[in-house]
Amino acid sequence: MKIVITGDYCPWERVAQDFANGDYSAIAALKPIFAQADYSIVNLECPILRGGEMPIEKSGPHIHADIHAVDALRQIGVGCVTLANNHFRDFGDTGVLNTLSELSKYGIDYAGGGKNLSEAAAIFYKKIGKETLAIINCCEHESSIATNTHCGSNPLNPIQQYYAIREAKQNVDYVLVIVHGGVEHYKLPTPRMQETYRFFIDAGADVVVNHHQHCYSGYEVYKGKPIFYGLGNLCFDRSKRNSIWNEGFMVELLLSHSLIAHHCIPYHQCDAEPTVVLYDESEKKEFEKRMEELNAIIANPEELQASYEKLLSGTHRRYRFYVEPYRSRIAKFLYRKHLLPSFMKRKYITLANVIQCDSHRDRLVKALKN
Repeated sequence: MKIVITGDYCPWERVAQDFANGDYSAIAALKPIFAQADYSIVNLECPILRGGEMPIEKSGPHIHADIHAVDALRQIGVGCVTLANNHFRDFGDTGVLNTLSELSKYGIDYAGGGKNLSEAAAIFYKKIGKETLAIINCCEHESSIATNTHCGSNPLNPIQQYYAIREAKQNVDYVLVIVHGGVEHYKLPTPRMQETYRFFIDAGADVVVNHHQHCYSGYEVYKGKPIFYGLGNLCFDRSKRNSIWNEGFMVELLLSHSLIAHHCIPYHQCDAEPTVVLYDESEKKEFEKRMEELNAIIANPEELQASYEKLLSGTHRRYRFYVEPYRSRIAKFLYRKHLLPSFMKRKYITLANVIQCDSHRDRLVKALKN
């Protein structure tokens, strides 16, 4: 069984304009790759809107696409989209329901999203030839999470994913776990991610794939099973060019009961031109060299922890700012430059305790949501 999995897809800016004109050349290079696979999976990073939907109150941008985004996927042969991501619920229940409706209309499967938590968390089963694949899709907790009473995405909950993996393992040939999480623009997994994804393999998953960081990361083979820590953007245009945002890779999996083989297909996307362009041979060699460097860090727990600690040391003041009374961008800039004092120093110990203690954190989150 040959499966192709990709990262974040959101037809935005120049790509959205081309799609609106019926020009789907931005992703045309993917069609031959998907045609050679038995099944292809794309992360749909945004809801599909029909017009008039209202954005929810949330932190961060609201992104969306229209029906052209789904039509484009159908034309290049995409079989399934994952919906567990931090933007799926940007336009509330209406945006989610529109998306589910349009995907069904165009005959594209989906996993990780639904009308409520039960639907979003459901294992997706796909019969491919004589074998069956299970897809378990979840995302880290942001404003997109489904509940018992509203639409959204399936949350990352290792306990629930453990039970899902164990259930799927009894019914299928292969179990694929796809997670949306990680630190944006950071090209390595956090130690927590590595621990969690290895746990999924221990629970019975055959492959774990992650996306979200808007840059690609490395991978490892753990107990004979591959874990990919970040695929990067598939097709996601934005004004800033020539950065890690514009690079990514697809994973081509060859699943058999005796061996799980994989192949990385790198590309650059929406850089000078609003298209996905596969790397030539010289570019592939450079990509493979950079990938080997990332993989070497992932394979060394001390180096991985040291890299993460370095990242944390550069963000302490930014995160402290979130609990300071300052609000404006100017105040934020001055505070980060140590030109404004902290008013919260005496509360930091209490806040740290409330956040790190599970029982306190549950009540804090509920109180903030209310």
